[in-house]
This record gives sequence, C-alpha cells and structure tokens, in this order.
Amino acid sequence: MPKRYILSTLCLPLLLVVLSTPAATQSAPIEDLSSFPQTSLEIVSGKHKHDFAIWVADTPQREEQGLMFVRELPANRGMLFPQHAPRAMSMWMKNTYIELDMLFIGPDGRVSKIVAHAVPESLTTIDSGGPISAVLEISGGAAARLGLKVGDRVTWKP
Repeated sequence: MPKRYILSTLCLPLLLVVLSTPAATQSAPIEDLSSFPQTSLEIVSGKHKHDFAIWVADTPQREEQGLMFVRELPANRGMLFPQHAPRAMSMWMKNTYIELDMLFIGPDGRVSKIVAHAVPESLTTIDSGGPISAVLEISGGAAARLGLKVGDRVTWKP
C-alpha cells in the first residue's frame, strides 16, 4: 500500500474530529460583540430596579452566536434575543464558556421563566415553556443575587 494512501487513511478520522469541534460548527464567522447593537434594559422586581447594558442579537447570525466564546460577563451586562413575533424558543449552551441565567420574557413584557446557572458547553436544550417575545442572558447566579422572579417587568429601548 503506498505511503500516501496510508497517511490519508490515518488523517481522515483526525480531520473529522477537527471538523466536528465546536468552533468548526459555527456557521457564520464570529463577530466581535462591540459590533452588536447595544441598548439599556431595566428589570423592575418589586420596589427594586435593575439596569443592564445589553447587546442585542438582532440577526439570525448574531442570534446563533449569542454569548458563545465569551470568557467573562460583567454583572451589569447581558444579551437580549428579541423576537419579531411571540414564539416558543429553545436555547443551548454550545460553545458558551460561562454560566448564564436565562430569563424568558413573555409577550406582556414580564419574566415568564428563569433558568438559573445554565451549564457551560451543554447541548441540553432549554425550552421557553411557551410563546415568548425575548430571552435575556445574564451572568450565572445574577437572577438570584438580584432577587429576580417570574412576573418581574422587563423593558428595553429598541
């Protein structure tokens, strides 16, 4: 058997492993978060108001990327995934290196579900549990630390 054939036979499994790594499965180039639109978001929980500076995932490519590959998320930062029309959504943590809290926001502008401490790099789907207008991702543990709960009012500037 020629050496070239042996080498290519041995390299094919390695090539398949490399191509199936998380970075290789990202369908669009990774965009720097500084190029995402940014806005302010407020959560009113009881008598308390919590302000966040957020990135907005306003295109399918940005929605797919989300907070993938981010290594740190400041306490007052987050990412919003607004929807044009309310719909059920599922999220996952593929290629996401940090723990996140996911707040699912219903069509009425209120938190309808909170998923705390989503596991980094997990492929488990996290379902909205019904039609929502947006998902807000904030640093893991922030929802509990701030006392956020289902029913809290969420507003942001488009």
